[in-house]
Amino acid sequence: MATSLVIVESPAKARTISRLLGDDYVVESSVGHIRDLPRNASEVPAAYKSESWATLGVNPDDGFKPLYVVTARDQVRRLRSLLRSADQLFLATDEDREGEAIAWHLLEVLNPQIPVRRMVFHEITAAAIRDAIDNPRDLDRRLVDAQEARRIFDRLYGYEVSPVLWRKVAPRLSAGRVQSVANRLIVERERERMAFRAAEYWSITATLEAPSGAAAGSPPGGPPADRFDASVISLNGSRVASGRDFDQQGMLRTAGAAVLDGIAAASLAGALEGTRFAVTSRESKPYRRRPPAPFITSTLQQAAGARLGFSASRTMAAAQRLYENGRITYMRTDSTTLSDQALGAARRIVAGRYGADNLPPKPRIYTRKVKNAQEAHEAVRPAGESWPAPGSVNELGGDASRLYDLVWQRTVASQMIDATGETVTIRLAGTAACDLAPALSQGSPAAGRHDVELSAGGTVVRSPGFRLVYAPPPAGADEEPERILPDLDAGDSATALALEPNSHSTSPPARFTEASLVRRLEELGVGRPSTYASIIETIQARGYVWKKGSSLVPAFTAFATVGLMERHFDHLVDYALTARMEEDLDEIANGERDAQPWLTAFYFGDGDASTPEAAGGLRYLVSDDRLADIDPAEINSIPIGVDAEGEPVVARVGRFGPYLRRGDATRPLPDDLAPDELTLERALELLDEPTERVLGTDPDTGLDIIVRPGRFGPYVSVGRPDEVDERPRTASLLSHQSPETLTLDDATALLSLPRTVGADPSDGAEITVQNGRFGPYLTKAAVGDAKAENRSLESEEQLFTLTLDEALALLAQPRRRRGQQPANAGREIGQDPDSGKPMVLKDGRFGPYVTDGEYNASLRQGDDAETLTVERAAELLAMRRAKGPAKKRAARRKQPAKKSGARKRAAKKSPARKRATKKSAARKKPAKKQAPPGS
Repeated sequence: MATSLVIVESPAKARTISRLLGDDYVVESSVGHIRDLPRNASEVPAAYKSESWATLGVNPDDGFKPLYVVTARDQVRRLRSLLRSADQLFLATDEDREGEAIAWHLLEVLNPQIPVRRMVFHEITAAAIRDAIDNPRDLDRRLVDAQEARRIFDRLYGYEVSPVLWRKVAPRLSAGRVQSVANRLIVERERERMAFRAAEYWSITATLEAPSGAAAGSPPGGPPADRFDASVISLNGSRVASGRDFDQQGMLRTAGAAVLDGIAAASLAGALEGTRFAVTSRESKPYRRRPPAPFITSTLQQAAGARLGFSASRTMAAAQRLYENGRITYMRTDSTTLSDQALGAARRIVAGRYGADNLPPKPRIYTRKVKNAQEAHEAVRPAGESWPAPGSVNELGGDASRLYDLVWQRTVASQMIDATGETVTIRLAGTAACDLAPALSQGSPAAGRHDVELSAGGTVVRSPGFRLVYAPPPAGADEEPERILPDLDAGDSATALALEPNSHSTSPPARFTEASLVRRLEELGVGRPSTYASIIETIQARGYVWKKGSSLVPAFTAFATVGLMERHFDHLVDYALTARMEEDLDEIANGERDAQPWLTAFYFGDGDASTPEAAGGLRYLVSDDRLADIDPAEINSIPIGVDAEGEPVVARVGRFGPYLRRGDATRPLPDDLAPDELTLERALELLDEPTERVLGTDPDTGLDIIVRPGRFGPYVSVGRPDEVDERPRTASLLSHQSPETLTLDDATALLSLPRTVGADPSDGAEITVQNGRFGPYLTKAAVGDAKAENRSLESEEQLFTLTLDEALALLAQPRRRRGQQPANAGREIGQDPDSGKPMVLKDGRFGPYVTDGEYNASLRQGDDAETLTVERAAELLAMRRAKGPAKKRAARRKQPAKKSGARKRAAKKSPARKRATKKSAARKKPAKKQAPPGS
C-alpha cells in the first residue's frame, strides 16, 4: 500500500500531525538538524584531518565551502528505511530560515528518488495541515542561502574570536555575534551603576479632605471619596526637588529647586497639619488607550516575563509545546497580522462574551515596519477558528496553560474598543508658619511664613474597553493607576488631615531583566527574537551573567571580555553594525545580495585595501602579530579606585576566579558580590582582612598550624611553603566550617585525614576515609587481582565516626554511578506548574540541583539553596527541559585487528555541495539564479 512520508523537526509535532493526517501518511521527525558543521576535531572525517581548516568546518580559501557531517546517523537510517515504502515525500519543517535549511539538509542526505514536496503551515490544525498538503511549494533556496551564510558567519566569529578569549582572559569562554552584544549591554548598564552616586532628599505627602458634597462616589473597598492624597511640589515659588532633579553623580542639576532635609520636612509637615488649602486650578484631559497589538515573539517573551514571571527560555519552551499540540500558531514571528479566520474568531468571542458595545465597527488591523522581519506571516494567536476559553487548556502543563491564557487574552483584546476616561490634575495652595533652616538650598528665608503648593493627579477610566480582557499587570504596569479624585474645581477648598515626610535616595539605572534585555535588543535590531531565549541562556551558562532575583548581573569575566572586544574588535560589538548584519542576511534571503562576497568582506576585509591591516578583516584581527599587542593584565583589570597612599585598587579576572589586587596584596572576591557593590570602601575592607590565622603549634614539627584562603576554598596547613623542604601537609575545611571560627582541635582533626578505619577480614585490604573534591568517601585498597573500590559517604561527620562494620556494609552495596545520591531524599520545594510533579532540591556530587524526577537542573551562580523559590526552581527546570533529554553517549565499537599488508587510503572527497533539488512533474521550475557559495 502506497503511503506518503512527512518529515517534521520534533517528535511531539510528528505525533500531533500524525493524528490529523490518518493512516495514509507516515509522519516522522528528524529530531532537529541531521547534519551540521563539525563541533570538534573528533567529528572531522578522516579524509580531512590533515586540512588546517577542517576543525573550523569552513574553507575560507575556497569560497567558504562548508564541511557538513551527519550528526544523527540513527535517525537518518530510520528515515531512509521509511522512504523505501513511500510514494512521495513531504518536507514539513518550519517556514523560517532554519526550517528551510533543515529541509534542504534532509533532501541532500536522503537523496529521495520519489516526488518531493515542501509543505508549510503556521498552525497545527486539521484545516491548516490539509491546506499545506494540497498546496505545496518549492524549496526556497534563497532562505537556505541566508541560513547557511548565517551559520558560516557565526562559525567564523565564534571559532576565531573565542580562542582569543581563552588566551587573554580565561579558558572555556565563548564569543558570538549576538551573545557578545548582549554582554556589552549588560556590562554598560553595570558600569553606569558603578559610576552612580546617590543623592538624599525628602518629600511630603498630604492626606486631604474635601467638602462632603464634592465626593464623586467611593470605590468598593477603597477610602472615602472625599479624601485624597497630594504631594508638596512647590515652596515659596521654587519647585521641591525630586529624583529627576539630580544627575548620576548625585548633584542637583535643576537651578532653583529647593532640597528639603529630614528636619525641615518634619517641621513643614507639622506646620501644615490642619491647614485649609484652596484649589487654584483643575486640568482635565481626555484619556484613550488603544489595545496592544497581538503578540510577536519578542512581545510574548516580555509579557510572559512581566505577568507570569517566566524567563525567555521558559516562555519559548511552553510556546513550543502549545504550537506542537495545535494550540497556538507558530511562535517565531515578527508579524502582528491576523488572518481573516482569526479576526472572525476574535470578534465572535468579543460579541458573545463581552457584548457588542465592546466591539469596534471594523476589525482592527495592525501593521509594523520591521527591518529584520521574521518569515512567518501571522502573529502568535490561538490556533484554528474555535478557541478554547482560558483555563481549559491544562493537559500540556501549568506553564503552557498559563501562556495560552495570555495569548488568548492579548489576541481577543486586540479586537476590542479603546479604554477611555480622563486624567485630572488639581493644584492647591496654602501657607505654613515655621522655621525651615536649613531647608532650602536656594533663596528664601528660613523662618516666617512660607507659600506651599500641592498637586494631586489621577486617571479616571470611564469605559474599560479592552481592559476587560487584558488588564494591566498588578505591578510594574506601564498604564496609569486608576485613582478616584473628588469633584473639585478652582475656588474650592480642602483640609490637610495628615502630612507624612518621606526620605528618598536616588536610584541607579535598573539592571536588565530578561524582558527588558529582549526589548532593548529588538530596539537595536540586533539578532532575531526567536534566538533571544537561547542567547540569554548561553550567557548565563558561560558564566558571563548570573541572576539576582530577576535582574541580570554581569560577572567580572564579562567586564574583561567586553573590554577586550571594545578595544580590539570594536566593530564586532558595535550595535549599528551588528544590526546591519541582520539586514544583510535579509537581503540574501530576498535574493538581493550574494553570500560569498558578504562573507569575504567580513573575513578578509575590503579587497581594495593595500594591506591586511587596512582591510580590517577578521583573519587579520585574530592574527598572532596583532594579538601580541594585547596585554592580558590590562584587559583583565577593572579599576576600583585609589587608596589613601595613592595605590591603585583593581579587580582582576584570574585563572581561578576574580580577585582584588593592590600592589602585591591580593584577595579572592566573593562569588555573590555584584560589581556595583564593590566600592572602594568594600574593596579596602576585603584587602585588609588577614590572609591567614595561626591556630596553634604542631607538636611533631613545631610549625604553626594556620588557616588560609586557597584556590578551592579555605584550608589548614602545617607550616608555610617557605618553611619546609617539601609541600606542607594540608586539608580542606568541611562545608560547615569557616576560617573565622575554626579551632586548633578542628584543624588537628582535619589534618588527621585520611583516617584508617581498619582492614577487610576477607582479604586484609586496608580501608580508609578521606575528604575529596566532590565530598567524603571511603577507599578499599587493591589486593592481588582485585581493584581498589570507592564508596561515597553520606555525611562529612562519618570521616571521624565511621566504624569498620559500617564501612564493610557500604562496600557490600552496589557501587553508585557518578552523582547518584540514594540516601539524599532532598527537600520538596513545591509543585512544578509545568509538569505538575513535585520539585525536590537535592545535593549532588557537583552541587545542589532541583529535580522533578525526570529532569535535573543545577543551581546557578546567585541561587541560594536555602532560599530557592518555587518560581526560580520551575524556571531552572524549564530551561533544562527546553534542551530536551540528555543525549546518551553511544557505546564505542571495538575496532577489529588491522590486517597486514598495504592499507587502503580513503579517497578524499570535496566538502558537501548543494545539489539541484529533484522536482516532480507537478512542481514549478524556480527562477534561474546565481549558484550560492558551496555549490
